[in-house]
This record gives sequence, C-alpha cells and structure tokens, in this order.
Amino acid sequence: MTEIDAERARLLERKDNKGWKKWGPYLTERQWGTVREDYSANGDAWNSITHDMARSKAYRWGEEGIGGISDNKQHICFALAFWNHNDKILKERFFGLTGNESNHGEDVKEIYYYQDATPTHSYQKMLYKYPQTAFPYEKLVKESKKRNRQQPEYELLDTGIFDKDAYFDISIEYAKADEQDILIQITIENQSDVAAPITVLPTVWFRNTWCWGYDNYKHKPSLVGNGKSVIEVNHRLVGHYTLYAENADELLFCENETNFQRLYQSENLTKYTKDGINDYIINAQKDTVNPNKIGTKAAAKYEQFIPAKGKKVIRLRFTNQTPTAPFEDFDAIYAQRLKEADLFYDRLQKNIKEEHLKSVQRQAYAGMLWTKQWYYYNVYEWIKGDPSMPKPDANRSKGRNNTWKHLYASNILSMPDKWEYPWFAAWDLAFHTLPLARLDPDFAKRQLSVILREYYMHPNGQIPAYEWSFSDVNPPVHAWAAWKVYEIDKEMNGGKGDRVFLERIFHKLLLNFTWWVNLKDEGGNNIFGGGFLGMDNIGVFDRSAALPTGGHLEQADGTGWMAMYSLNMLRIACEIAIENPVYQDMASKFFEHFLHIAGAMQAIGGDKLNLWDEDDQFYYDMLHKENGEAELLKVRSMVGLIPLFAVEVLTPELLDQLPDFKRRVEWVISNRPDLAALVSSWYNPGKGESKLLSILRGHRMKMIMKRMFDESEFLSDFGVRSLSKFHKEHPYRFTYDGGTVQVDYTPAEATGDMFGGNSNWRGPIWFPMNYLILDSLEKFCNYYGNDYKVEFPTHSGVMMNIKDAADGVANRLLSLFVPNKEQFIPMYGPYEKFQKDPNFNSNHLFFEYFDGDTGKGLGANHQTGWTGLIAEIIHHLNNDSEQIYM
Repeated sequence: MTEIDAERARLLERKDNKGWKKWGPYLTERQWGTVREDYSANGDAWNSITHDMARSKAYRWGEEGIGGISDNKQHICFALAFWNHNDKILKERFFGLTGNESNHGEDVKEIYYYQDATPTHSYQKMLYKYPQTAFPYEKLVKESKKRNRQQPEYELLDTGIFDKDAYFDISIEYAKADEQDILIQITIENQSDVAAPITVLPTVWFRNTWCWGYDNYKHKPSLVGNGKSVIEVNHRLVGHYTLYAENADELLFCENETNFQRLYQSENLTKYTKDGINDYIINAQKDTVNPNKIGTKAAAKYEQFIPAKGKKVIRLRFTNQTPTAPFEDFDAIYAQRLKEADLFYDRLQKNIKEEHLKSVQRQAYAGMLWTKQWYYYNVYEWIKGDPSMPKPDANRSKGRNNTWKHLYASNILSMPDKWEYPWFAAWDLAFHTLPLARLDPDFAKRQLSVILREYYMHPNGQIPAYEWSFSDVNPPVHAWAAWKVYEIDKEMNGGKGDRVFLERIFHKLLLNFTWWVNLKDEGGNNIFGGGFLGMDNIGVFDRSAALPTGGHLEQADGTGWMAMYSLNMLRIACEIAIENPVYQDMASKFFEHFLHIAGAMQAIGGDKLNLWDEDDQFYYDMLHKENGEAELLKVRSMVGLIPLFAVEVLTPELLDQLPDFKRRVEWVISNRPDLAALVSSWYNPGKGESKLLSILRGHRMKMIMKRMFDESEFLSDFGVRSLSKFHKEHPYRFTYDGGTVQVDYTPAEATGDMFGGNSNWRGPIWFPMNYLILDSLEKFCNYYGNDYKVEFPTHSGVMMNIKDAADGVANRLLSLFVPNKEQFIPMYGPYEKFQKDPNFNSNHLFFEYFDGDTGKGLGANHQTGWTGLIAEIIHHLNNDSEQIYM
C-alpha cells in the first residue's frame, strides 16, 4: 500500500460501516432535550431531560460526549470530561440554551471546531476552547431571557470570558493503528499569561442496555481497573478491549445508571450512579465511586497544572490487541496517519492554490465526517414503553409520531448539527451527501438508500422528515441528490457509474413520487401543496398548519419541486435505460408528468388562474378561499425562484441511445402542442444540439434571473437572499377576517414566533437553495452556450454568460469565509476575537444561515451539514471544466 493510496485503499476494503469505519465519532453532542428521550405526558422534550439532569440520567436511546467516539452501534463509548477547578460541575457535555431560554431558539454556547478527519476515521482532530474561570451558565440563561426577538442572541463571547485569554485550547486527536486499535492524544495548551490548573478525565462507558427489562440485554458488561493506568473493557457483543492511560493519577469507576434520588427523590438501584465521578471530583464525595474499580463507566484522572503559554500532552490507547509496550510506537503511528491524511487531501485539493481556501474546504469536510452519529429510534418500543420502566401516559399512543410505528432506525447517519439538530432531517441529509461523496461515495450512497428503506419510509411512500414530526413534508430532493452523488462517484471512478445503486434507489423513489401525486395534489390538477416544505416562516401563514382563512394553498414551490422531481426521475430513468431499455417507458412517464405540471403552473383549471403574475413577472403561491375565490399571495420569496430548479438538458448522444423514448417524446410534442408550447421548444436545439426541458421559457427565465440578480431584490453581496429586499420598504400585508398579517424583509434572525424563531427564511442566505440555483444556472448555460448573455448584477450594464453569472454568485457565497481587503471575515460580524485573533480565525465555523445584508453567520454554528456545500463550491471554482456544478 503506497502512502498516497493508504486512505483510499482503506475505503475500498468494504462499503459498510464496519472494518476501518467500525469505530468513529458516532456519539452525539446532545442527547438530552431530544424527542427520543422524552417520556413526558405532554411531549415537552426540552424539559423532560434538561442539561442539569443529564449528568444524572441514564439515556435510553443514545449517548453524548465531547470529542467522543464509539463503535458503530454505540455499545462502547469514549469521550472527554474536564474541570477548570472553578465550575460547579464537570464539563462532560457542551452547554446550550433550550428553545424557551433563548430569544432565537435552541443554541449551543460553546466554542469548538472540527479541524480534520479522514473518511475511515483513521485520523481525526477537534479543538475545544475551555475557559479557566467559572463557565457562565447562569449568566447565559439570564441575559438571553432578557432579550426579545428583535435583538441578537447573547453569545459566549459577549460574556467577556475570553477577553483576557484565560482559557485552554484542548486538542482531541485520534489515530488508528489498526481497525480496532485507536491512539488518543489530548493536548492542553494554556493561552493565558498565568499558570492554571485543569483536571482531564478521559472516560469510557457502556450505553445502558440492561436496565430496560429486555431478556436479550440482561447481561451487564463490565469495566475493570488494573493499577492506575489500565481499564479492561468487556462487552458480550463487541468483545474485549483495553484502555491504556499513560501516567494517569488514578482510575475512577461508577455505573451508567440513573441517580433516581437526585432527580426523582426515589431509591437508587446502585450506590455508584452515573454522576458518581462528577461528585467525587467536584464535591470530594469519596463514596460515589467504586473502590473495587469495577463498573460500567470509568475515567482516568489527570490533574495537571499548565504553565503560562505552556502545554501538556496526555496519551491513551484503546485496543483489542495486547501490546507489550502500548506507547512505544505511538508517535510513529500518529505521524504516519497524519501524513496519510495530508496526502489524501492533497489529491482532493490538487487544483486549489490558495491555502485559506484549502483550510476552509478541509475543515468543511472534517465537519461532515465528525457529525456522523449512530441514530437509534424504535418508535413502536418508544410509544409502548419498556418492561421495567413506568408505563407511558395513555395519550402517548395518539401523540407524536404515532403513525410511524414501523420506523426502526439504528444506523450511522449524517446529522445537520450534533448539538442543535442531533437527529436526521430528510432534506438536509440529501444535501450532505454531495460533499460526502467526494470523500466516501459508498457512505454517501448508503445515506440516501437507508432513508428510503422499508424501516424508515412509510408504507404509503412518505419519507420521514425528522423526529419532532416524521409526518412533516420536506422538499423532494432525494432524486436530485441521488443523481448528483451518482455523477460525483462516476467522475471519481474513472467514468464508471454505479447503476445498481441508481436502479435500486429509483424503485424506492417511485413510491415516494406516487405519494406526492396522491396526497399533495389536492385538486388533481398537477398543482401541489406540501405545506411546510422545509422553509419554516417563508410564507404569509404557517404552512404546516391549517390556514386561518380556511381553504387551501397551491404552492409555487411545491409545484416547482415536483416539476424538478419529475425531471430528476426522467434523467435517472434515461441513465438506467442505456443498459436496460425497459426503463425508456419510465423516462416517457416522467416526461409527461413534467409536461402536465409545467402546463398546470401556467393555467389552473377552467378559470385559467396562473401562478405566474404577468405584472410582476414572478411566481407566487395561490390561496384558494372557501367561497371559491382565488388570490395570489404576492410575497417575493425563494418560493418564486424554485421553478428555476425544474430544468434538464438531454444531449443528442443520450437520446440516440434511447430510440423508444425519443420517439415517444416526439409523438407527444407533435400531438399535444398545448403542452409542448408551455416548455422550452424541443425543436430549437441548444449548444451541441442539446434539448432543454424547463418550466421557464426564454422570457420567463430572463425575468426570473433579472430579479434574482438584482441587488435591490434577491442578490446580496454574499449570495441570493431567501426574500427580496423589496419588502424592506414594501412589506406585504394580507387582511382577512382574523386580522392582518405582514411579511417584512428580515435579513437576520426571525423577529416572530413561527417555528420557534430559531430560523428565518425572510431575508437570510441559505446554502442549499443557493447551491440549487448554481446547479440550475449551469444547466441553462450548458443548453444556451457561452454566447448567451445576461446582465450581472442587474442594472450594472455588465453582460456575461450564465456560467460566469453562476460563478459570480458562488464567489459571493465564498466571500462569507474569506477575509476582505480590510481583513474582515463577514460571517464573524462584530466579534474581534473571531476576526483578529489567530487562535480563533485560523479555524472555521459553518453557520446554518447568513444575514442577507451583512453576511454575519446565524443559527447553528456547526451546520457543516448543508453549509458544508461550500466544499463543493470551492471544488468547482478551482477545477477547470465546462460542467462546473453538474
């Protein structure tokens, strides 16, 4: 195995999450406050288990930790805990505010970065900034509660705790000597001018499977101490391991079981409860840890005094082997794995010249890999309750997710953010797979496939949205993502695509497409609703709830998404049909679906109502009232741009391989001129005799692009806004019997309560939608060619081809991460630490969304899930190819 091939070779050994991927960063960062752990009568997940309760409560459905790893079913877990000798609790988990505590929804209040990772987790590294003075838990809660929706969030930097650099930089690194032989290095660096104490507690424990009353899990695993530095780890299912802790001060043992006395004032089942190590360190309670050095949770204690500007290194080794000198080859293996990681990324980044861009992309990839999580949720058992636990409230069987009893998740999944969103979200996941496919195509393909398996997808064909409500409806982007992943995999595999994957996923997507047609086309007229569709508060009303006006909505975005879905399925069917001609019939089916949807968007039913407004030259939602009247809701939002996504280019080379499909298409075009006239002309070939399928004909495409590229409307210095800035001076008002509702341009956090106020689609910039815009623009350019010009920005007088305009948008998105000529990084806003301190600004956060005017990062700040698409944008901008986003 050559060095340059080492990581790729490991990936090729097997496609599943075993072998070199058996162990990885599969712990979550927040298990408390999740739906899975909520057994309350009223479904109040945030208060069922709080941060304060978490150290004492044994979890049912998963484990959390700082910089943690586990096996691929999370039986054995390892993570770090710390104490700065000032806090009243150990730092065993990241702290953040609940939706009710913060003025803009749940929010982690810690500073940490995912710095590096390889796809097999042969090497990975993260950095945590731990204050030396008492962590301001109470201040963060108190000050946040004072703030209203119009004010920004109160952040950890606002407390002043980092002003004098009194903090530790704690680097957590893993390097695998073999599949189940893991080196662990913790480097604690004191950034202060004063020496400071810290206690470090590398902790190993078992997920509790034995307390719930199931015969298959009656066997209790064991941890046994040997001297001061060795812990024997024995698990019936996973095997025998040893944790070697070099020069540890002492070993501490307790049980991963609930402290019922502290939480519920009832008798404990064990003397040494989950919080025993916390109480031993913080409160000097010697009787809370087991003196016999046995248990199901154990920590190696390191009490360190770090000199000013100095650092200390702690080394451990977790292995299923029996090395005679566990640390003798430690440094050599560590250096080799880091070298292999560098070589892996050197190959991936060979065309990127700027070091800063390499750093952003590599940390984006690292975040994608670190936010893998073992996600466990058996809805049937969750509703029914466990044999040895109190019976859940009777209303539980009629409450949240009660129609999803078939759902049984037990998989490694890509999370949007392991603290703020530690649960899979269907449409987020689709976007995650693009950058993941550059790293590990098989993992990306498995992500798309598993969510469509019979133990996830509803028998009626609906894809589960997220655990708060699996029945919510997300945009149908899985077919698009499947095609993109197929193309990336094909590119990386020397031009050979995985048609087996494509065919398998196509059949599952047929079920979902049918669900959409049957349930979301209320009038049977090829105009779709869908409700929420992922974009929280973008509408006049809460689109996931019944309309206060009565009636129903026909949505430009729901219909645009379905037109896009039809074309995605058409393209997949065409690809499969090259080898299996039977699929030409499916291509024809989706071609006609697309035509009917495209036609319906122009003229609905006998009244010829139109989602396209000729006066504004824009698409809007239509409200159908109970009295039979209909009205366009004239909000200039991303909803009206989504029809742009329904575009596909068919090359003559492809069509020549599909003669039956080609004949069927030409028959429809000739015999249904009413439909043919509504899409871009089939008989006017574009560049290279290509054919264009698009909702937007030449004029409408120009009008949408004109508005989208207008800096007084959608185009920001940092990408395309989700709502036109037109509404800053012209808010949209809708009056009905219940009052008046208003939609304002709101470029930053939400100022209203819809969807908890923790996200906002009324002005900010969102990466997934911008990426879809780039992808669509590239397809238009591939059809029209470089001679077709558009004005970018609108009113600038500068004309360029569509690809250059797409690159213009891409570079604006990239500028969020890049220091401008004043060395100001837009996404960090007013925070001097992030802007000027090299200990901060050499690392990168990946925010959920961005201020539409200033570019300041907002929402979750480790959302490498879909903001990780910046890695794809950097790749495309730095690779010379005509097909940049395709």
